Amino acid sequence: MTPHDRYPSDLSDERWELIEPVLTAWRARCRREALDIGRPPEHDLRALMNAVLYVDRTGIPWRYLPLDFPPWATVYGYFTRWQTDGVFEELTGLLRRLVREREGRNGEPSACVLDSQTIKTSANMHLAGQGTDAGKRIMGRKRHLGCDTLGLLLTVLVTAASVSDTAAGVRLLSRIAAAHPRVRKAWVDAGYRTTAIDHGACLGIDVHPVQRPPWARGFTIIPRRWTIERSIGWLMHHRRLARDYERHPHRSEAMIHLAMIDLMARRLTGEATLNWRGT
Repeated sequence: MTPHDRYPSDLSDERWELIEPVLTAWRARCRREALDIGRPPEHDLRALMNAVLYVDRTGIPWRYLPLDFPPWATVYGYFTRWQTDGVFEELTGLLRRLVREREGRNGEPSACVLDSQTIKTSANMHLAGQGTDAGKRIMGRKRHLGCDTLGLLLTVLVTAASVSDTAAGVRLLSRIAAAHPRVRKAWVDAGYRTTAIDHGACLGIDVHPVQRPPWARGFTIIPRRWTIERSIGWLMHHRRLARDYERHPHRSEAMIHLAMIDLMARRLTGEATLNWRGT
């Protein structure tokens, strides 16, 4: 196949410069560990990342990848290995530090915001991996997010929708405390109960519930909480996240990391993030 004309989701040269060192180091590490046995890799890392971003932005099934990308099975294989080896989390951390430093902040955050999003699942999802959010009356999965005060992703946990914010919040706080020891404050909504607040105190994190004003009717911007609500809106620019299509929760988490990587790389290079609605 001849090289395709650029898709809107393709990495620009500037964004590729941000991502390439991590992927190149990963491939070199795999070669040293003899994970790539036999002939050298045939496919270009940039083409593979472009294909993964294409799936994330357009929401198509893996098998429907255009034929001018590498074979879909190869692309999916690289996606799963990058997820297993923590490449997406590494890229998220790198780009987040760069964005924070550009904004005049310390590279490591000192405060965070927690929230969740309940999302419906696709028809290929096994019932055992789903649940029902009684409050929203949605059957599917729940994405539990932890972001810094700029709305940049710190950690994500995907569970059945029946898992409470409090139970997931305990795990989120543990992850954040381990990876970001500077964090001393966390803002949450009223769904996070005493268990999460007490667990945060044990970790040295002051968990502060932000209540919705009693006079509020309809849509209201709530201090601190609007930061992560905006982040969820950013993520929804990626159609793969409009519904949970992944069979395994850790693959769903990888797709969320990938969307945030795309958003932060565009922010660093000054490129617009096109909205899929009406385009």
